[in-house]
Amino acid sequence: MNQNDLTMEISEKNFEALLVTELYDLLRLRSDIFVVEQNCVYQDMDGKDSKALHIIGKKEDKVVAYTRCFAPGVYFQEASIGRVLVGIEYRNLGYGHDIMKASIRAIKDQYNTETIKISAQTYLRKFYETHDFKKVGEGYFEDGIPHIAMVKTSLL
Repeated sequence: MNQNDLTMEISEKNFEALLVTELYDLLRLRSDIFVVEQNCVYQDMDGKDSKALHIIGKKEDKVVAYTRCFAPGVYFQEASIGRVLVGIEYRNLGYGHDIMKASIRAIKDQYNTETIKISAQTYLRKFYETHDFKKVGEGYFEDGIPHIAMVKTSLL
């Protein structure tokens, strides 16, 4: 596979700018991963998508990676990143790191803040630590899955 085959196009859009096909694709991918793959029944469509900045990674016009970002005060007191995912067939290509870097940049550019808080699945702690997130507080269960709160205080 040559380097061009690994390129993922990343865009950021508010809810109103999402194309119907993009919204369908990202909701399907979220369901594929968070409901089916992780065998977790929960309400993915939580009413917050309209308040989010959506960071979408596409490969050949297919959504393969995604996050949603929030301004301070919407989800947590701090700005936040959630619904972080990479489609199963696109893992181990660096797309998770690419989408996180783009999300961190988007928060800095859009919300002019120095602090991001996430609710991370515990098994992904080392991944988030590579992006300078630090564990805060004790672990907890969210939708039956072990999580930890993590905070990043200095952006890019």
